[in-house]
Amino acid sequence: MTTLSPPPLDAGYLHEAEKVMQNVARTFSVATRLLPSDVRDDVVLLYLVLRTLDDLVDEDDPGALDAVDALEAWIGDGEVTSRETAILEDLSHRHPLPPSALAAFAQGMRDDLAGPDIRTEDDLDLYCSRVAGSVGQMMASILGVRDDAAWDAADALGCAMQRTNILRDVDEDLANGRVYLPRETLERFGVADLATHRDRTALYREQIARADAMYDDGLAGVPMLRNGGRAIAAAAVMYREILREIEREGYGATRRRAVVSRSRKARLVALALTRPALWS
Repeated sequence: MTTLSPPPLDAGYLHEAEKVMQNVARTFSVATRLLPSDVRDDVVLLYLVLRTLDDLVDEDDPGALDAVDALEAWIGDGEVTSRETAILEDLSHRHPLPPSALAAFAQGMRDDLAGPDIRTEDDLDLYCSRVAGSVGQMMASILGVRDDAAWDAADALGCAMQRTNILRDVDEDLANGRVYLPRETLERFGVADLATHRDRTALYREQIARADAMYDDGLAGVPMLRNGGRAIAAAAVMYREILREIEREGYGATRRRAVVSRSRKARLVALALTRPALWS
């Protein structure tokens, strides 16, 4: 039973999402400026919902489980009991948000609450699909698709970005007691303790190659979007550059979080926009 009426687009929600993006998701913030005005606000609202849930889980907030429960209740019964489900209810009146993607995202949040248990590359692929591939598919539902192959491509692009996050944040995650790289892969590269292992080059090269292949698959789907192809292509090339930065910094040798400069991002976006085959 619905307990709250679907709200109209709230300028306060949009302002909050914009502020969060500028502070913690600058790449996404830059990319959204390229979105058509008739879908931009809805993409920003979706971002606010998913970012809020993800932050609650990452920060082990006491309300995280209730927030995930509320999301699953809305997916199952249309029950609106939180700000996030109210926004999703509003969005669902304009866009066919895929229930399977929403459910996958909720399960990914539960996986993170329980702590990662990733033994194989298949386990990592499944985790990435749940927490990020699902986001790609939700984005595609708002932007619209011309070809059903776009759904798999959206999943692949989300997974590529999540694998990029994992490589960029290896040491930060280690400090928080989390390891997302598969145990079988670490064993294959002779890594008994990732925190103290001195040379990660071979390991990172393989992981970067896997992510790059997923970027290729994801970018192949950009022309299948009805709207926002330029923005998605720009976001992809900026995010992919993190992998290049990891390579330039010695495959994790510095133990620093790889960061792409604003000037570099600007050049990459300009280049992407001169290559319409990526997005038209």
